[in-house]
Amino acid sequence: MEELSWGNILARMFIQLGPVWIALIVLFALSITYKRRLGLYGKLFDSTIGMIGFALVMFWVFVGIFGGPLDMLVTHDPLSQVSGMKNKLPGTPMSRAEEGEYAYFLLGGDNLARDVFSRLIKGAWIVVQIAPVATLFAFMVGITLGLPAGYYGGRLDTVLSFLANLILAFPVILLFYLLVTPEIVLTGIPNYMALFLFIFPLVFVGILLNARYYTQPSVRTPLLIGVLGLLGWLYLSLVSTNGAVVATPTYSIPGLPGFLDLFDIDPGILVVFVSVVFVNAPTVFRIVRGLAMDIKTRDYVAAAQTRGEGPWYIMLWEILPNARGPLIVDFCLRIGYTTILLGTLGFFGLGLASESPDWGTTINAGRRLLALYPHAAIAPAVALLTLVLGLNLLADGLREESLRD
Repeated sequence: MEELSWGNILARMFIQLGPVWIALIVLFALSITYKRRLGLYGKLFDSTIGMIGFALVMFWVFVGIFGGPLDMLVTHDPLSQVSGMKNKLPGTPMSRAEEGEYAYFLLGGDNLARDVFSRLIKGAWIVVQIAPVATLFAFMVGITLGLPAGYYGGRLDTVLSFLANLILAFPVILLFYLLVTPEIVLTGIPNYMALFLFIFPLVFVGILLNARYYTQPSVRTPLLIGVLGLLGWLYLSLVSTNGAVVATPTYSIPGLPGFLDLFDIDPGILVVFVSVVFVNAPTVFRIVRGLAMDIKTRDYVAAAQTRGEGPWYIMLWEILPNARGPLIVDFCLRIGYTTILLGTLGFFGLGLASESPDWGTTINAGRRLLALYPHAAIAPAVALLTLVLGLNLLADGLREESLRD
């Protein structure tokens, strides 16, 4: 078989990504049809920049979903080494392809004879798993601490602001280096941090529901028991690894038994996840604190206080909804920052395993032969660039529409 031309390579990649195109078409058709009923999300489709950014972001989200757990897009095992395919150019045919096996390396082979296209697809799933969820957890921490700091002020604000500034005073990369180095991991510090940071969604949801249904105890009590019971199970599943929440060479703290543990999270991914939450939370805290200090002076907050509403009801049901515009925009931008941080960690070989198909690790492996075989590093670099660009454009579109709201 002859090598494929670039036209054939692009055509085959287009066909291989067929489920992604179908999902995008369905999503856009439904969103545009019902955009007037979808609030701020629907108004996003009135912004050209926002639509372009949303399309780029959702392209990689669907690539991650269809290529990760559904395994519909990859052409080869991203970790397997194929004889004779080391540093092969895009479109190179396999010399001994078995029946039913994809006959080409569409984006070539890397320095270990692994398929670059398949590693690109699997790398998207790693980003889709970590970046949005870690950013969401960071927002939970920042909102839960930032609202009372801005609303109450005084000594509480002074202490929390000092702690946030203390964390922000460290260079981000140095902080990552400290958190993901093997010596620190063996002490169990990242696991203790996970126990502390991951409890904030439970605290946030518990306070939110209690504030909303405080005057309806017959509804509040069973609702809190059910919701917090489910979230508590998810929390323990998230922090438990191999039946322990903390495991060091000298001792271990037991967690959920295996049959109750819903998630089998790789320890390296958990460390990276905790590091991202820890680094982003102080910045979110400062943003939420500033918004709370501004909004608490508004007339509708004074009206809620006059009605006798409690402080947490005012913070969560009066101040927070009116701060949603800036927070949504910052959420999109922060996912982009998190994506870059994940790429940086992978590039320096920190946190994730050395054979991981994440984009940072792939770029680092390909840069050593960049002058001779640039394809192995350029493909994941372009993927990283387009995803971050899409998030920035999406944030710009949301900012435009939120200002008109």
